[in-house]
Amino acid sequence: MTIRVREAPDRRVEPPAPDVVGRGPWELAWRRLRADKVAMGSLVVIVLMVLVAVFAPVFAHVTGHPPNMQYHREGLTPDGLPRPPNSTFVLGTDDLGRDILVRIAYGARISLGVGVLATMLTVVVGVVLGLLAGFLRGVVDLVIARLIDVVLSIPFLLVAIALVSVSGPGLTITILVIGMFSWASMARIVRGQVLFLREREFVEAARSLGASDLRIMFVDVLPNVLAPVIVYTTLLIPVVIIVQATLSFLGLGLPAPAADWGGMISEAQNYYTVAWWFVLFPSLALLITTIAFNLLGDGVRDAVDPRIGRLVRPR
Repeated sequence: MTIRVREAPDRRVEPPAPDVVGRGPWELAWRRLRADKVAMGSLVVIVLMVLVAVFAPVFAHVTGHPPNMQYHREGLTPDGLPRPPNSTFVLGTDDLGRDILVRIAYGARISLGVGVLATMLTVVVGVVLGLLAGFLRGVVDLVIARLIDVVLSIPFLLVAIALVSVSGPGLTITILVIGMFSWASMARIVRGQVLFLREREFVEAARSLGASDLRIMFVDVLPNVLAPVIVYTTLLIPVVIIVQATLSFLGLGLPAPAADWGGMISEAQNYYTVAWWFVLFPSLALLITTIAFNLLGDGVRDAVDPRIGRLVRPR
């Protein structure tokens, strides 16, 4: 008698489904930005320039050349011309025998400092006025909108030159003048965003809960307009750096002997045929910094825009 053993059915235990991890818009934007090699390369360049500015005294200590020290014998040729790059002066000297490398490092402090501080002033004024105009509407919106139109219609560079000429060159007046005429574009961008958001459901919900207009503007509405603000801020910094360098080139920047990229380029304009390094290296520092900020701004714009068609593959 044969006994047949019935085999048990194959019951395979399926592995549990992986948990679905939600990702916020800022995390997705950061992942897109990390995937942008050009933007990340530009960020590295900006970080390096910031380090050069921070450690400018270290450059002066290592080389033994203070930024304003004139070396008439070692730094100038017998004909009184700047010396080319050599083992003592890595990037050469200027018309007064000063070390160009050290002065570029100190000039980075001025250019980046003015760029960041003036941009912060511009962003604060523009965001506050844009929020007030877009959310409160009525007379407030009318007054601020007309003020924006007036500021945008003023020839900025000519008025800035006139104001700095009257008040005298200086770091504070440069920052104030740039901030005074740069906030209008930011305010217009924020106002347009707030006009769209003020009618959304979350604003009506906050009103129904008894929230004040001030709380709704800065707690509920402001976080939703940060994306364009961040993008515009990144693109505004190089513009401010160029404006500051332009004022210095025209003799309206920091007074001598302060190291300033625009001032160094202005001093070198009479020596470009006999001392190419004198004009080349400060110009390269200015060019590389502004291009890096512009490329980073383009990358940030693409990263925070939810309508882009680029997909990021998870690792």
